[in-house]
Amino acid sequence: ERLTASNGWLLFSGTYESGLGWYPGLAEAWSHGGQNEQSFRLPSPTNYHAYPGGLENEALKRLKAETSDAFYLEKIMGIASPPKGMVFSEARADIHIREVNYDPDLPVHISHDPGYGHANAIEVWQVAQGRQIRVFDELYERGIGTSDLIDILMRREWWKNENKILVVDPNYVNQHHSGPSMADIWLAKTGMVSMGQKVKVAEGIERLKSFLKVDALSGQPGIVWSHKCKGLGSELGFWPNPFDGQTRVYSYKMDSEGNIVGEEPNPRWNDALSAMMYGITGHFGLVTTPNSQFFTMTHHSQDRKPERLWSNR
Repeated sequence: ERLTASNGWLLFSGTYESGLGWYPGLAEAWSHGGQNEQSFRLPSPTNYHAYPGGLENEALKRLKAETSDAFYLEKIMGIASPPKGMVFSEARADIHIREVNYDPDLPVHISHDPGYGHANAIEVWQVAQGRQIRVFDELYERGIGTSDLIDILMRREWWKNENKILVVDPNYVNQHHSGPSMADIWLAKTGMVSMGQKVKVAEGIERLKSFLKVDALSGQPGIVWSHKCKGLGSELGFWPNPFDGQTRVYSYKMDSEGNIVGEEPNPRWNDALSAMMYGITGHFGLVTTPNSQFFTMTHHSQDRKPERLWSNR
């Protein structure tokens, strides 16, 4: 705000923390230079006053021997070292986080991944310009039931939009955990039924990854989200988990030597991401081969068995 009045310059300086967040992404994006921005990496060994001899300094050599490679690279060499095995390593804060506002002229998509012992995540988004997904609102809570979360949503300005599409995790939508199912709760409070299909983990991941790409012609990513979506951002590693302030990133299982084990990620820290994967797949369908023109969608209804619907990709 002050810089705009004086047309001044802004300097960021600091050490990476776990290679996560907006700061490493911004530094990487600016490392190639631009018209008005530039980033520099200043490894500790280049400070010959503090470390005579540079890389051959005995204190640095001892530190390197006594710490992990990730620690040394990040704290001494200034090289970001994000956690290994991140599922969505393509996500970048400088590309995918934007000022996203609700548009009353567009339909509203509500994607819900119910939480049982972990986050109860609801992501709210719209599709602009025919394809770009814009996530503008989120509820990411623990210890608060779905009925109470719906009450909160119904007080939001965008709830007045009459064109709303709901997708609840199809694996749980009709399950009864000693009480009403998710379908029962949504139908009773809002009159809405869930439109979606069961999605395999790998299929959902690939679908979301397809929207993380930046279009070569427009220069725009297929999905952006507001900085208010703390749960979604924390699962991607942009900032700490909102519940405990720790790094909680959706990742693949790793062995003691840092190798990925198995083909499916650890089923934790993916509540907001799962909500988005189900919602995106419900609207756009699965990633398909060039010859495929249709996908199967399941309509969940209160009074009848699931009905198979054919829909354009």
